Amino acid sequence: MADIQQSVTFQTSAGRLFEALVEPTQHAAFTGAGATGDPVVGAAFSAWDEYISGRHLELVPGARIVQAWRAVDWPEGAWSIVTYRLTDVAGGLSRLDFEHLGVPADHAEAIAQGWHDHYWTPLSEWLATR
Repeated sequence: MADIQQSVTFQTSAGRLFEALVEPTQHAAFTGAGATGDPVVGAAFSAWDEYISGRHLELVPGARIVQAWRAVDWPEGAWSIVTYRLTDVAGGLSRLDFEHLGVPADHAEAIAQGWHDHYWTPLSEWLATR
């Protein structure tokens, strides 16, 4: 297993960033792929046209998201924990401190790059138009 840690700054508030990450319609809008699920603790969710599935473990609006998370091509029974820590910083920016713990080792490099390519970059671009 491998762990991924990343920090990214966005031109938006932590509250707005939280909404984009957990609200399925907004998530689908910035990723360009289907997303489902209610943004409530205990609810199941999916993203990337069901390539990713999981459950919301903790949701603190504008501050913290914790999810049990897996991809369809992971070994059977393999689950990881994703934690997004959101903080407002000066100048209308927010910082996302991100951990993805328990990623199957043979997927870690692609997943780490995928967060940048398929989440942080398109999310930043999408937020800039809102």
